[in-house]
Formats: sequence, structure tokens, C-alpha cells
Amino acid sequence: MDAGLLLWGVLFSGIGIGFFLYGKKQKKLVPLFCGIGLMVLPYFLSSVTALVLISIVLMAIPYFIRL
Repeated sequence: MDAGLLLWGVLFSGIGIGFFLYGKKQKKLVPLFCGIGLMVLPYFLSSVTALVLISIVLMAIPYFIRL
């Protein structure tokens, strides 16, 4: 376990909680599922670069897809 991976995982998981709560409260599926993805993603990746890139994409999806 890399310290950078742990810190980035905590940061993106915290952002994911925000997305999840917003999606749940507003009843919007895209932020809800992106939040779940951001919270679960650090458990499955072992590369810091992949974690940062995929997390940035997941954070940008609700901006471009408004359902």
C-alpha cells in the first residue's frame, strides 16, 4: 500500500460521499452512481495514476450528463 494511493483514495472517497448525498437528496441517478464509483474505486486500483485519471473522469461525468 502506497501512502499516495491512500491519500488520493481518501480524497476521492470524500468527494464521492458528497456526490452520493447530492444524488440521493435530489433524486438524480448520475451523481448518485458517480459517487458510488468514487467511493468504491480506490479498493480496486493499485496505481495512483489510474486512480487519479479515472476519478477525474467520474467527477466530470455529472457535469456533462444531466438527467
